Amino acid sequence: MNVRRTRLVTGLILLTYLSTHLLNHALGLISLDAMEWGRQWFLLLWRNPIGTAALYGALLTHLSLAIWALYQRRHLRMALAEILQLLFGLTIPLLLSIHIVGTRLTHEFFGVEDSYTLLVLTLWHASPWDGLKQALLILIAWTHGSIGFHYWVRLKPGYRRVAPYFLALALLIPVFGLMGFVNAGRELSNLIARQPDWLDQFLRASKVPPRSERAILYNFHDGALITFGAAIALALLARVVRDLIERRSRIRISHSDGKEVRAPRGFSVLEASWLAGIPHASVCGGRGRCSTCRVRVSQGLSSLPPPSAGELKVLQRVGAAANVRLACQLRPATDVGVTRLLPADAQASDGYAQPAYLAGQERTIAVLFADLRTFTGIAEHKLPYDLVFLLNRYFESVGAAITEAGGIVDKFIGDGVMALFGVDNGPQQGCRQALAAANAMVEQVDALSRLLAEDLAEPLRIGIGIHCGPAVVGRMGYGSSIHLTAIGDTVNVASRLQDSTKEYGCQMVISEEVAQQSGLNIADLPRHELTVRNRREALAIYAVDDVSKIADRLRLIGSERP
Repeated sequence: MNVRRTRLVTGLILLTYLSTHLLNHALGLISLDAMEWGRQWFLLLWRNPIGTAALYGALLTHLSLAIWALYQRRHLRMALAEILQLLFGLTIPLLLSIHIVGTRLTHEFFGVEDSYTLLVLTLWHASPWDGLKQALLILIAWTHGSIGFHYWVRLKPGYRRVAPYFLALALLIPVFGLMGFVNAGRELSNLIARQPDWLDQFLRASKVPPRSERAILYNFHDGALITFGAAIALALLARVVRDLIERRSRIRISHSDGKEVRAPRGFSVLEASWLAGIPHASVCGGRGRCSTCRVRVSQGLSSLPPPSAGELKVLQRVGAAANVRLACQLRPATDVGVTRLLPADAQASDGYAQPAYLAGQERTIAVLFADLRTFTGIAEHKLPYDLVFLLNRYFESVGAAITEAGGIVDKFIGDGVMALFGVDNGPQQGCRQALAAANAMVEQVDALSRLLAEDLAEPLRIGIGIHCGPAVVGRMGYGSSIHLTAIGDTVNVASRLQDSTKEYGCQMVISEEVAQQSGLNIADLPRHELTVRNRREALAIYAVDDVSKIADRLRLIGSERP
């Protein structure tokens, strides 16, 4: 966890430096003088003891961690963006070292006035090839940093809304920076053409020493590249030695779908899946941040090492159960059995902080079922296109009523709908919301019936049943059909109450539990007892002929509450 945080912090420092550098370049679109003016603020920020220590400390630390990460990887199977980020990151030192020698070190050792004018003169006029390499360096470093920034923030819940703005900045900042450099180069070429003596005077004033005197600095450049190359070679050699040792000891990882992987001891469950070609979600690329790779351990839980503080934080964020672990962080030492909890194409949103009940909990909630009356007769005289149009308008109307009341649309079943209330805020508030939603649904259906009166043989009517009780709530399903739902006796009873509206010829039937939890006055409502399958005792219910009367009583309850 500390390594990831350090890599993130150092990467942000370097990306901030590059951003300010490119913005300073962009001032070249105005003039060379504007670039020099902006450079004063740039140097004020970075060329002081604190800024220098932060910049070069971040650079050396980030490179060291990149080599360490190269060693730590058990495999090199990565997404294209990760491959580019790794290759670009390893390419940056090859192009950066000569730039450091030509600017910062010549200033420190020889007192050269490394102005933007001198920089543009060198890279645009004296050595255009070096200018092309520096432009390539900027694009590579910027792409590397942008990919890293994207991998970090894409797990934030609000990132999807602002992602287009970040993309625009990621494209415009380097474009403006390079355009500013080009414009400054043209301005300098025009200046040299107009004033032939200016070049010699400027070089003398800038105190540029002959190349022979700068040989020691170029030796430093060569030594830095050799050291960097040797470090990469040692990391790769250490990987080979480690893999040879680990492959002598293997463990078995059994998946619930029958697939089995024999992986070297020390591999994570995620690495073992990738090694065996088993599709396994991991939005963050195995960095332990997104939680999309999480698995339920069904065998060998007691022999596993406990989760680290970082893994535990991520698991708590998504409300994971005690037997759920992150596959990218779990490195079993013995045989283990696991079940992948998310599909291989899981999105970043699946790793957002989520309520604990999404993993499966028993909660007391209100469940609403609704169904269109005489819809079968209406459907018999409709063309398929007209029927789909009618149902979509109906689903839109009742779905909006449920959502605005604070409920959750569970599913649409034919011409019926199931909704959950009180999942987050308890049964009392849930029952009141369900009753409010029922009134809004009746109003919406009546309005839709009036709107489509010319196309309907008879008005649309709706029957609603609401019951409150314990139910198992959680995300269930397969693939793209996974959604929050509820199962249990409460759901079955609510469905039965909706059916009973036909027997009693009313708009809605509610259970006594709903009336009690909501605080509704039911003294004048017809009371019945309903026998429900798998229940020993009859269920007390109340038939509601006009749902609008219930809405008036709900408003009265709301006005009496403190």
